[in-house]
Amino acid sequence: MSITRSLFATLALLPLVTACQVYTGKPEGPPPATRLQGEVQVQNGALLFTPCQEQRRFTLVDASGSGVEREAMDLLADGHSNLFADVAGQLAGSQGQGSDGRFEVSRLYRLQGEGHGCDDLNFKRLTLRASGNEPFWQVEVGSKGLVLNRPDHEPLALPYLEEQLPDERISFSSEANGQRLELWVAPQRCVDAMSGTVNHLSAELRLDGQVLRGCAHFGGMRN
Repeated sequence: MSITRSLFATLALLPLVTACQVYTGKPEGPPPATRLQGEVQVQNGALLFTPCQEQRRFTLVDASGSGVEREAMDLLADGHSNLFADVAGQLAGSQGQGSDGRFEVSRLYRLQGEGHGCDDLNFKRLTLRASGNEPFWQVEVGSKGLVLNRPDHEPLALPYLEEQLPDERISFSSEANGQRLELWVAPQRCVDAMSGTVNHLSAELRLDGQVLRGCAHFGGMRN
C-alpha cells in the first residue's frame, strides 16, 4: 500500500474513533431523591417545610402523586399548628418570598401531628418501626435486632430473619424462647386510627397465633 493510500485510510477512520469516544450508550436519568425530615407549617395557603436542625424553609409541593399536600392540609385542619414530615424528593427553584425554594415530594414516608419528630434519637438507627392499637404493640427493627414493645411487658429483643417478596412485601420473623413472631409490611397508605399519623406501609403482626394490624414506616437506615 502506498503512503498516500495509507494516510487516506487513517484519516477516514478518525470520525468513527471520535464518535466511539463520545457516545456512552447510557442516557442520563433523574437525580436520586433526597430524604429529609422536618416541620411543616402553613403560611398564606402554602405549606412551608423546615428540615430538622436547619434554618432554611422550602415550599412543600406534590411532584408525583405522593398526596403530601392533601394529607398535610387534612391533618392541619384537625387543629394541629405544625406537623412532622418524613419525605423524599428534589430541591428545586430559587429563593422566593418566605422560602428558600421548593421541595418537590415524590414519596411520603410519614406525616404526623403528635409524637416524636426531630427529637427521635432512635430514628437513624432503625430499619423499620411498626405499631398498632387495641391492644397497643410496637416493633422496632434496627441495630439492636428486633425489639417487641407491649404494655405490662419488658421489651423483648430477638434475632430475626428478613425476607422480601416479589410483590414488595417484607417479612421479619423470629422464633426464640418458645415464641413465634412474624411481622409483615406492605407498601400501602396506612393511617393510625388514634393519632391520625399517615404512614407509607401497612403492617400485620402475627404473635403466638394472634393477628394484630397496624402501620409502619422505614427508619433512617433504609430508604
